Amino acid sequence: MNVLKTTFLMAVLTVLLMWLGNLLAGRQGMWMFLILAGAMNFFAYWFSDKMVLKMYRAQPITESEGPEIYAIVRKLAQGANMPMPKVYLVPSESPNAFATGRDPQHAVVAVTQGIMRLLDRDELEGVLAHELAHVRNRDTLTSAVVATLAGAITMLSRSAMFFGGGARRNGERGGNPIAMLLALILAPIAAVLVQMAISRTREFSADRTGTTETRKPLALASALKKLERGTEVLPMSMATESTAHQFIVNPLRGGLSGLFSTHPKTADRVAKLEELARSLGQRP
Repeated sequence: MNVLKTTFLMAVLTVLLMWLGNLLAGRQGMWMFLILAGAMNFFAYWFSDKMVLKMYRAQPITESEGPEIYAIVRKLAQGANMPMPKVYLVPSESPNAFATGRDPQHAVVAVTQGIMRLLDRDELEGVLAHELAHVRNRDTLTSAVVATLAGAITMLSRSAMFFGGGARRNGERGGNPIAMLLALILAPIAAVLVQMAISRTREFSADRTGTTETRKPLALASALKKLERGTEVLPMSMATESTAHQFIVNPLRGGLSGLFSTHPKTADRVAKLEELARSLGQRP
């Protein structure tokens, strides 16, 4: 169900981009902006992982430097029948983690210094299983593509408003100018709403996939509650709204809630994990 929902929402973004291109420049503009989005996605496919690691000053660590985390990641990777991901450390005391990489063969798991101090072994295993689930589900690639499509829609709308763009047919500007202005204002908002909905859906999926592997849903639930409190006390100063969706919990203090949130409410995630625990015969 989550896969179908994600596929549908990505199709909505693509259609929205094509519709906006058609509105501004006719059929030629529709295909031109679709090709532009494809080129941007190609760039995101190959370089988004390197960009986010550089943005957060993440550095690779060796097994001798992080024996515990290496042992957990290796165990989870072997259990999921996937190659051993690279392990990176983010120099921040704010407790958090993220995964990146276009596929399991190029996966990277990054943790902050703060999360290593805050969580016990079972909780850390739950977090890392969640992040590897993102890689297995190709969520890291999906999020990069979705962010690119939403960014293209926003860029197109702002450019059109700045330059007074509009569809031209037979040498004349077509369409109702008020309706066009509303479309240019509302299209980026719709794109962000779709992007956030996809992000929340993929978080729920990763919670379930990760705990199916560890069979410790309560450990992840405990970790999520600790991480939410930890990031509220110590938000990540280097984090940005555009990359917040990559982390297991929102790294920003006072992050947007509801439809504009990159993550589901922690209470909702915990409730689903406790429900999963009951199905496994475990008592919350």
